[in-house]
Amino acid sequence: MKKSLYIAILSGLLFITGGCSKKDLEENPPNLITAETLYTNLNGFEAGLNGLYSLVRQEREAVDGSNNNLIAMIATVGTDNLDSHNSAFIGAITLNWKNLNVSTNSAFSDVFLWLYKIINAANTIINRAETRNDIDWKGGTATPDENRNRVIAEAKALRAWAYRHLTFSWGDVPLTLEEAEGSNIRTDWERTPVARIRDQMKSDWLFAEEYLTVEPSVRGKISKGAVQHYLSELYLTIGKPDSALIYANKVINTPEYQLITRRYGVKMSQPGCAFMDMFYDGNSNREEGNTEALWVWQWEYNVVGGGNSLMRREYSNTYYNSLISINGVVPLQLTVDRGGRGIARAVPSQWAINLYEPNDDRGSNYTIRKYYTLQDATQNAPAPADNLPPGYKYGDTIKLSWAKDLVYTTKSARNDWPFIRKWDNVIPTNIQESGQYNDQVYLRLAETYLLKAEAQYKLGNSVDAAETINIIRRRAHASDITPADVNIDFILDERSRELITEEHRRYTLLRTGKWLERVKAHNFAGGNQTAAARDTLFPIPQVVIDANLTKKMPQNPGF
Repeated sequence: MKKSLYIAILSGLLFITGGCSKKDLEENPPNLITAETLYTNLNGFEAGLNGLYSLVRQEREAVDGSNNNLIAMIATVGTDNLDSHNSAFIGAITLNWKNLNVSTNSAFSDVFLWLYKIINAANTIINRAETRNDIDWKGGTATPDENRNRVIAEAKALRAWAYRHLTFSWGDVPLTLEEAEGSNIRTDWERTPVARIRDQMKSDWLFAEEYLTVEPSVRGKISKGAVQHYLSELYLTIGKPDSALIYANKVINTPEYQLITRRYGVKMSQPGCAFMDMFYDGNSNREEGNTEALWVWQWEYNVVGGGNSLMRREYSNTYYNSLISINGVVPLQLTVDRGGRGIARAVPSQWAINLYEPNDDRGSNYTIRKYYTLQDATQNAPAPADNLPPGYKYGDTIKLSWAKDLVYTTKSARNDWPFIRKWDNVIPTNIQESGQYNDQVYLRLAETYLLKAEAQYKLGNSVDAAETINIIRRRAHASDITPADVNIDFILDERSRELITEEHRRYTLLRTGKWLERVKAHNFAGGNQTAAARDTLFPIPQVVIDANLTKKMPQNPGF
């Protein structure tokens, strides 16, 4: 790609262009949507926010909207609890940190530039809303001032969210708060110190907390609780556990937010556990009974703008492949209950699977697929019956195996390896479908409890920290712990048990100073062989450095 194009992208300048005609040269052409014509009333700003949320949701989609590279892997795979497996994109880097964690790897530029698109879209909304005096803010039941402040709050919350990704992944990065326009394209960007960027994130989230509501008026929007959660995490990151505890308690003490402790919803009458109910299609949204949700992301099948997630595809195993065979018979059919077709680009490490007590719901077959039951055509419908190997009958089980740990290879595929079932969802009429269309919990209250426990521990209060952790464990029917059990490693273990494939595990390990230590100890699919201290940060993409024509942009150490 030409250097000039990267300059434009780095500046965040997104042009809407088309063929030029005499009509297009009119001062206010009715058929051309620009920032000037869009951001004149509340509806225009809502449309801009919709576009911003669409960009944000790409974290669980493809990096460019057309491939199968899950952006979320920038923060999940290659850690202590999630191994790269049959991988491409970020996963491939974590198989071979030494040779593939390099500035010219396009995975980094794809994610880096995606985040700056989000930032520029947010800046445009914020700057237009704050500086223009001719906007019609009337709409709905709120006052014009309330509408204006809420719009700015949403955009600021998402801008800070993007900088959270950037600072954990790359450290010092350019901080920009201006709307990019043709007149202010820059080629002299400087890397802003992380501390300065986190001050801005705090400012953005504090503003958002003031003007956002516990229950957003529209599904998919960020809530007050989500912002308070991020503030709690931010204060832990910058070494202020007292403030972190305040903000965790703000979320936990909000009556509308409650842990799911009883079965509910679409599978209530079927075998299962309360922990998993919030992940089922029809149960994820707050109005569907999910009181634990702080932020839920939306996808719809066959709807314009609905999009699709790739979580199932990346985190579910290829159980139907011929590598699972018994005496020459491939037994398992693709079914709805089994989550359809996956490719298993990331799977739980052996260490992560073994973390659970026998009676912990989070380690059960409802949550981690450890075995399959052979089923007849009625049970598999609309798929056909499973193929019975010699000596087997319907109702027998086929056990998956994790006795031998995953090890590094350039293409390590284990089709008989357990996988996380939080993302089991497929369209019944299209079992082969790659995409996933159910609404998904993005952030939930259980993680806030674990932030609270970490703050309590860092404040020297292991008694209260143990009780906070036990609230989470009791929901899962795990045994209580004692204050003597509590340390940072136990908290990280508990986060894995509760949040595997959900949390940004890499960021958690980085902010606690534990990433390299725990990758070396528990990740045998490339991590313990090739990860080094320099890999705690990713390299600034080379295309970004090259586009900064008039000022040298320094690279991260070791690259």
